[in-house]
Amino acid sequence: MKSQRKSKSMNKFFKDLPDSPGVYIFRGLKNKILYVGRATSLKDRVRSYFNKDIVETRSPLISKMLSLFKKIDHIKTDSVLEALVLEAHLIKKYQPEANIKEKDNRSFNFVVIIKEEFPRVLIFRGREIEKNVLTEAKSDYKIAYSFGPFPNGSQLKEAMKIVRKLFPFRDKCIPASELKPAQKPKACFNRQIGLCPGVCSGEINQKEYQNIIKNIILFFESDKKKLVKSLQKQMKDFAKNKEFEKAQKIKKTLYTLEHIQDISLIKEENTSLKDTETFRIESYDIAHMSGKNVVGGMSVLEDGEIKLSDYRKFKIKDNSGVNDTKALAEILSRRLAHIEWRFPDLIVIDGGVAQKNVAEKVLKENGLGIPVVSVVKDERHKPREILGDKKWLKYEKEILISNSEVHRYAIRFHTKLRNKIIGH
Repeated sequence: MKSQRKSKSMNKFFKDLPDSPGVYIFRGLKNKILYVGRATSLKDRVRSYFNKDIVETRSPLISKMLSLFKKIDHIKTDSVLEALVLEAHLIKKYQPEANIKEKDNRSFNFVVIIKEEFPRVLIFRGREIEKNVLTEAKSDYKIAYSFGPFPNGSQLKEAMKIVRKLFPFRDKCIPASELKPAQKPKACFNRQIGLCPGVCSGEINQKEYQNIIKNIILFFESDKKKLVKSLQKQMKDFAKNKEFEKAQKIKKTLYTLEHIQDISLIKEENTSLKDTETFRIESYDIAHMSGKNVVGGMSVLEDGEIKLSDYRKFKIKDNSGVNDTKALAEILSRRLAHIEWRFPDLIVIDGGVAQKNVAEKVLKENGLGIPVVSVVKDERHKPREILGDKKWLKYEKEILISNSEVHRYAIRFHTKLRNKIIGH
């Protein structure tokens, strides 16, 4: 009866949502924005947050957000593309914790417009923007505008293909105005397929190209009403000057803008939703020599694939000599303090019953029920047995790979630290 009441109370948050693209906003006390997301179907996407396995398939930040939110708002869009752009615009504007801290901001993707006569439109990582800001005097890129963050790189690339069909832009080619007198303007490949407006071949002047850039800026600022007005004005100006072919192109853009074909984005979104359901294994090991230079390592496998970017090293702070279980408790506690990292579906420990027990104790103290298995080694340090619930043996291959990885990683860190100390 209690679970039925809970289900009914949760149902109120998504029962009136439309089965259409848009952006949803989780709000907390005093209407504070906690999280912004976008969806192909608002109803289905928001409903997915209330699945019972939410803790296992979402990051701790999302779980925290779900415990704090009071209401859910939504904004319908005419396409998935517009939802993607609006989501990034709102994240940049409000900086919700669960969006920004879920991923290192330096690894997010951004659309940037370069400050130059015929501005290029490029995709940068946050770290590239940071580098350019710090070294702008020496950089080839002076950034005029940036739009983002976009968490999904492959989806952004698909989006930019659609945007470029709407508003052809320059990305690599050399403008005809920058060629030497002896050089002849030549249409780049993108010009030949209609994705460059002819900057390289001299078919477009600076004023007309700036209008294209203005349209791109309005699009990424999610100001569709102003964008449509801008396009209509450009169309009338061309018609007034009897440039009917150019006016017809703008008319076609206006039609396309109202009938965006973004099937590729829907496909990408379905893929990105599956990404949140990857099976994550984290393995831990301790390395030292007779209790000196004690370190710990963490390796990660997601759906059987090694994820080097998520590996972590731990220098043991409470170094109490040969005490592997105490060191293990420390690194697990420190790892769990990072709520911006997604929790694993399975934890693998190098060791026996004692190590497995201490890991389970730390998890229990943190209110987590993540399953733990431990890999017992023989006298030659080869895997002899896997302790834990036998149902996890279906992942035996992944468990052993992950364990082998973390052992290698921890030993390497310990050796590097020891050599550094000896060298001094």
